[in-house]
Amino acid sequence: MKRLAVLGSTGSIGRSVLDVVGQHPARFEIVGLAAGRNAALLARQIEQFRPRYVAVQDDATAALLRQSLPPETGPREILVGLEGAVALATAPEADLVVSAMVGSVGLRPTLAAIERGAAVALANKETLVVAGPLVMAAAAARGVAVIPVDSEHSAIFQALQGHRPEDVRRLWLTASGGPFRQYPAAELARVTPAAALNHPNWNMGPKITIDSATLMNKGLEVIEARVLFGVPPERIEVHIHPQSIIHSLVEYIDGSVLAQLGIPDMRGPIAYALAYPERIPLDLPPLDLFAVGQLSFERPDLGRFPCLALAYDALKAGGTMPAVLNAANEVAVAAFLEGAIAFLDIPRVISRTMEAHRVQPLTSVDQVLAEDEAARRQAKEIISRLKE
Repeated sequence: MKRLAVLGSTGSIGRSVLDVVGQHPARFEIVGLAAGRNAALLARQIEQFRPRYVAVQDDATAALLRQSLPPETGPREILVGLEGAVALATAPEADLVVSAMVGSVGLRPTLAAIERGAAVALANKETLVVAGPLVMAAAAARGVAVIPVDSEHSAIFQALQGHRPEDVRRLWLTASGGPFRQYPAAELARVTPAAALNHPNWNMGPKITIDSATLMNKGLEVIEARVLFGVPPERIEVHIHPQSIIHSLVEYIDGSVLAQLGIPDMRGPIAYALAYPERIPLDLPPLDLFAVGQLSFERPDLGRFPCLALAYDALKAGGTMPAVLNAANEVAVAAFLEGAIAFLDIPRVISRTMEAHRVQPLTSVDQVLAEDEAARRQAKEIISRLKE
């Protein structure tokens, strides 16, 4: 039996992880759950899976959780804050830590799990965006597996099995194109948060859904792919694939292209990461290619969706720039969801924040987090000027 700690258990990925675990109770045991402020959902998860450890975002949520749980189902300990998430990630009972927190806040818990020697199923792409070389160096030093959960990186990971890295010519990341792929360019300035949250294929959390609408999610995935698979930026391409059936492809030097296909449901790549190197059955509808009928592809329009180009720029600049890109994006997306800026202001905020940054080589997590905080302050100042 594999014992799991799940960081971000009440988010969309975390809920899907627990759904997979619930389908295979003889294979997996939940030893820890970390969540934000959704005490009601977390209480139900605790009652079902009986973890030994729980972590929440703040003391108020911990108090609500204690009130709602009967004594016989309560965890051994309720941890609080980022320190609580780190403590849960380093619980000695956990064989595999599922890193599904949203944003760069997932960096320290994920790195702590690696340094403790636990394998990581990684859904928190921001960890590799802001500090990928440091994280992968720590994993290599400890012989720890980092297994991607994102559907695109899982697809590439699967298509690479049994092949030599030197035989790879290109990686092709697919993208649905989001809700505004065919939107009139003139209308993008009037996009509302509600419209941007209406993804055509995937059910995801608010931040990731907005990133999908701007194509920043794909930009972050390009950076993540560079870190995970060691392929240079000029050999990582993005292809718009509206059907979201082919999750990504690997082209080899002999011209062969291997693709991984499946229905757009995150439980597929999650199950692969949890059970790797095995595969386990899932209660999901099969892929019906006759019903799909057609698989189509388009080049991304970088003029209409500049966030993807900004991500490539950050990757090529290297050092601390990807962390700055990510921090500015998180601030801009939050401001858009609050109605403080327009949809097209998101790339403006990111671009101006990047222009104000002087790139430094990556040296430590503390350095990365300091640059992250400085970029957030810069992005907020830019937003305040936009509103004047």
